[in-house]
Amino acid sequence: MRKQISNKRDPKAKAKQKSSLSFRMNVLFFSIFILFSLLIIRLGYLQIVKGEDYVRAIERTEEIRVNTSVARGRIYDRYGRILVDNQPENAITYTKLPKVKSEEMLGIAEKLAQLIDMPTKKVTYRDKQDFWILKNPNEAAEKVTTEEMTDFRNSKENMEEKEVNAEYDRRVRERITEQELAQLTPTDLEVLAIYREMTSGYDLSPQIIKSENVTDQEFALVSELLSELPGVNTTTDWKRVRHVSLAILGRTSTPSKGIPKSKLNYYLAREYSRNDRVGESYFEAQYEELLQGEKSVVKNVTDKAGNVMETVTTFEGEPGKDLVTTLDIELQQEAERVIEETLLKAKAGSGGGLVDRAFYVMMNPNTGEILSMVGKKIEYDDSGKRYIADYSYGTFTTAYEAGSVVKGATVLTGYRENAISVGTTQLDEPIILGGGLKKSSIFNRHGRIMMNDLQALERSSNIYMFKIALKMGGLSYYPYMGLKFPSDTLQRLRNGYAQLGLGVPTGIDLPGETTGIQNNPDSQGKILDIAIGQFDTYTPLQLAQYVSTIANGGYRVQPRILKEIRDPSKDGQVMGPLVEEIKPNILNKIDNTEAEINQVREGFRRVYTGSKGSARHVFGDTPYTAAGKTGTAEVVYYGPQRNRYGTNTINLVHVGFAPFENPEVAYAVILPWASTNLNSYTGHTNFIARDMLDYYFELKNKHQAEGLIDSSTTQRIIRPTDSELLDEEQEIDTVNE
Repeated sequence: MRKQISNKRDPKAKAKQKSSLSFRMNVLFFSIFILFSLLIIRLGYLQIVKGEDYVRAIERTEEIRVNTSVARGRIYDRYGRILVDNQPENAITYTKLPKVKSEEMLGIAEKLAQLIDMPTKKVTYRDKQDFWILKNPNEAAEKVTTEEMTDFRNSKENMEEKEVNAEYDRRVRERITEQELAQLTPTDLEVLAIYREMTSGYDLSPQIIKSENVTDQEFALVSELLSELPGVNTTTDWKRVRHVSLAILGRTSTPSKGIPKSKLNYYLAREYSRNDRVGESYFEAQYEELLQGEKSVVKNVTDKAGNVMETVTTFEGEPGKDLVTTLDIELQQEAERVIEETLLKAKAGSGGGLVDRAFYVMMNPNTGEILSMVGKKIEYDDSGKRYIADYSYGTFTTAYEAGSVVKGATVLTGYRENAISVGTTQLDEPIILGGGLKKSSIFNRHGRIMMNDLQALERSSNIYMFKIALKMGGLSYYPYMGLKFPSDTLQRLRNGYAQLGLGVPTGIDLPGETTGIQNNPDSQGKILDIAIGQFDTYTPLQLAQYVSTIANGGYRVQPRILKEIRDPSKDGQVMGPLVEEIKPNILNKIDNTEAEINQVREGFRRVYTGSKGSARHVFGDTPYTAAGKTGTAEVVYYGPQRNRYGTNTINLVHVGFAPFENPEVAYAVILPWASTNLNSYTGHTNFIARDMLDYYFELKNKHQAEGLIDSSTTQRIIRPTDSELLDEEQEIDTVNE
């Protein structure tokens, strides 16, 4: 009998199947959970971590900083007088769309050439070749055969297509004849001049076609026909104008000149356009980022084909910051007049054949603010006519032997090196060194005079300074002694001078500063010469910083031209809000005691007021208190006149400060190569120093009476009254270097 099979499942099998299904479901849900978690983490990473990067990427593709005309910041003197300004002028621009063809642009250029007079001086030979190829594509194609380019391609393995194209372009160009280029008419050249400007810009960024000398008629004609000139627009541009020809204020490039090639990559990386104005020199270049302003930013909305459907301005742009300088232009102009007058007088005097330049610097010794910075140089044009050029930058880019004015630094270094102490007396006497070398003070060629440090400064003793140098080297004078200084003596002297600002950068906020020349002495006696300023060279600005350090009690303060940064004026009557007031920057404090510094200050005062002071005849009757030091350096000429190389001449120098009790100003004057007559010359620099100090106090009283102040809060704008402006294209008298 067959056994009946039961339909009921085994309970154990059912439980096993149920457990397996539950496990699979759990795995499925866990996998889904993991996937969603990863998705959430990824979305969080993209939004939180990378979100700003993607936003910036979108902005880079949608937002463009366009070359709109924003006014460059004005430059003022310390009292609000405009030194450099902007003058509005008509301009015609072109904005290239992404998919516009060369033929279309050429057609626009041809229409525009009928409406405006376009200068062609910028058109190059290569431009003419490009234009001829564009106008004559068939003739250009016939100049190079397919066969010769195939042979060229086969002449080298793995030749890249760009190499082939470059060679093809070269061959076409070299086969364009002069006769073919001569077929370009004056009208063609105008079209070319316009076309080259249209193609020099970036897509969607306005390019200035013409902004200089756009007449009202041209402006009106183009404005009326804008609908027929796609991409062309009429707008207002700004021309840089200067009310003073002061070279240290610098110059800007022009739209026609554009960014200097030497700095092209630097500025292009900072979103400048090729034809932007930029500061080319000195103050304009130093503070380019502040003066330049911010261009407007637009967002272009395009369709799927890339055509611009709408342009939305996201940032209107803003003018550059206005900069207030430390200069008092009224003081500056008087100093220029005095320097010019003295320079011509020295040139006409006996032995004045070599003199061709003079310098003057006045600064506030407590803040480093430059009040006046003057340099003048005699030049000759191609016809031989003489003129005087502004050489203000020579105050920190050229250096000269300064003579006895450095004796204050020698005395302070002697104190610091324990060669002398306050009040030390030494014998001033003619000295004879090994080899028969004779040295003496000018006022004492034969006698023996015991004097202390004050008297040594008052009478300008060379011997006192020589003996300081000797003691620093561990030497004592005796007749016919040989000199053998320890190897560190020279550097210790120079280190002492450097603390006061001699032979080191002053830190002036202008480019191109030199520190002078420190030669290697060819004899031990030259170390003595350094102690009286007869070997190393210093700039006029270094000398002003040096005497400022003595005047203010031993603090070497950085000299500067920038006083304030301000937002642009809203009404043209009052300066804009103060953004930043530049604070004094102390570079170092000299390693001398207050008593030692005061002793040198008193020695300088005696130069002006002492019975034997070397400048008493000029400063003995001043209505104010002042102090200073005169200097005469005997030098060998190596200036511009090569045929006079090796001529013995003198530099006249003067430094000082006033008022003595609480100095407001410190100053330095240099007249290099003043005379070849070493025994008879005029103290020109002493008279310059006196004239300018008198004028400073006279001007101070005048300003107080007029209520003219250099306020850091509300400051009214003072417009120049002169009718002659120097624009950015105008040539000025230049220095031949």
